[in-house]
Amino acid sequence: MVFVTPLSTLVLLSTLSTLAQVSGATVQKPLLQLPADAAQNRQTVKDMFLNYAWSHDDVRPISQSSSDDRNGWGASIIDSLSAMASELLRLPPHIMGLDELFQEGVQFVSTVDFTKSRTGDTISVFETTIRYLGGLLSAYELSDRKYPVLLDKAKEVADTVNAIPYGHMTSDNVPIVQTSNIAEAGSYTFDPAYAKLGVGSARQIATQPHPLPGLAAQGIDPSTGTPVGDYVTWGGGSDSYFEYLVKYARLSNTNDPLWAREWATAVDSSIKVLSSRSGVGNWLYLADWYGGKTKRLISSHLACFHAGNFILGGKLLKNQTIVEFGLELNEGCWNTYGSSPTGIGPEIFGWKTADGNFSGPPLTAEKEAYYQKTGYYPPEILESNFYAWRATGDLKYQVRAAGAVANFQKYLRIPTGYAGIWDIAKPNAISYIDITESFWYAEVLSYLYLTFDDPYRISLDDYVFNTEAHPFKAPPAKPTYGDGTSEPTPTVPFPFQRDMPAVAQISQGPVLGDRLTKIITDVLSGVVSDLLKGLGL
Repeated sequence: MVFVTPLSTLVLLSTLSTLAQVSGATVQKPLLQLPADAAQNRQTVKDMFLNYAWSHDDVRPISQSSSDDRNGWGASIIDSLSAMASELLRLPPHIMGLDELFQEGVQFVSTVDFTKSRTGDTISVFETTIRYLGGLLSAYELSDRKYPVLLDKAKEVADTVNAIPYGHMTSDNVPIVQTSNIAEAGSYTFDPAYAKLGVGSARQIATQPHPLPGLAAQGIDPSTGTPVGDYVTWGGGSDSYFEYLVKYARLSNTNDPLWAREWATAVDSSIKVLSSRSGVGNWLYLADWYGGKTKRLISSHLACFHAGNFILGGKLLKNQTIVEFGLELNEGCWNTYGSSPTGIGPEIFGWKTADGNFSGPPLTAEKEAYYQKTGYYPPEILESNFYAWRATGDLKYQVRAAGAVANFQKYLRIPTGYAGIWDIAKPNAISYIDITESFWYAEVLSYLYLTFDDPYRISLDDYVFNTEAHPFKAPPAKPTYGDGTSEPTPTVPFPFQRDMPAVAQISQGPVLGDRLTKIITDVLSGVVSDLLKGLGL
């Protein structure tokens, strides 16, 4: 195996940085070396990046048009700015060739009026924060604060959506009073513009009674701050709250042990209660939980960020058990890619345990045969693969990322860009989804690119990523995080559940999300619709 050594200057800088942080918690394995094909894979990802919807939110590659599902403020451009800005840090500058696009992006930002929605749609406080506010602040920081318009516009966004803990606002910027979720109400700790309100909202969630220790119920009444229901999941609607507990502790270096302790308690409960293994392949997953003492054997692409989060948090808490559990979760999630006929992972999946438990309707012979082959039923996964690579240096994670790029090129590429597919189990009968959301650029391509990039340029020991993959510079790490304690957690295993309540948000996009929510609801309630054929479930 041939390796590529990073530029000598960067090696020296990274070595000095490593020596300076000996007493602090570290995430990355020292002296990581890239394989020889990393440069070519990096270039391929760059080429994939340069197709997006200028001045609109989403690309519609099939109809060669665009859509505005994020209030028409240009989500694809602004969500991509940090990825373009990060290239300005390279030595020599502008090696990726995105500096001209970045300049155009900054110019576009200066023309956007964030004080009102361009589309008349409701405004999602959460999505606006992670994509627009996060993208602007990260790009401002990564570009060495040379473009004050980015900060000015970030302040404009913050003023517009200053409605914490409400999840949505009208197009006239009036908070909508309705049940929210912990991802929406508890994820603003990460953004400096929301420091006081965000921390207070997350603290309210963290200190409420939980269905399981550390695992807050997904629903929340923003008027009172009290839980609604007892649905627990690491998937959409809850994900970012759990993700930010440990990331806020690291980014702020707060002396308050609440955040790392609450995260450790959530992880402990998850390991003891939610963990489940498939009967085929013995893959490790985290189930959902509902209804008192029942598990639902189902997970999603969005939930698979948890593997990387366990790796990161385990490193910060210096708890190798958590790190190893995260690495094994990553194996299970990656199986949903590696065992697929297209090499593309599903939005949602379920599994049978060794004793035959399964949270769904009776399986047809065809689906049973597929399960016996793969261990699951037909992304965040690339995010966790990135964390696994940076934490271990195991080249299998490079191979997997390269395989993902190749499969994206083979099955998702069309003349006008890249599109998702409805059925990952039918490589010879591809049916495309006519939408490419901004997270394709901000998350999918960014995590792939960073996997192949010099690991010391945007180091996990120096930066913390928000849930949309926008990096923020962190202070030197503390020796460890939390106070080494967690709340007592149950030790008695709980049974699985066949029936289900209303499900959480599955996809980040409103169009795709509505369809997938109906699919998963139909699957688990036993009402199998024609749409199931579209996902091969």
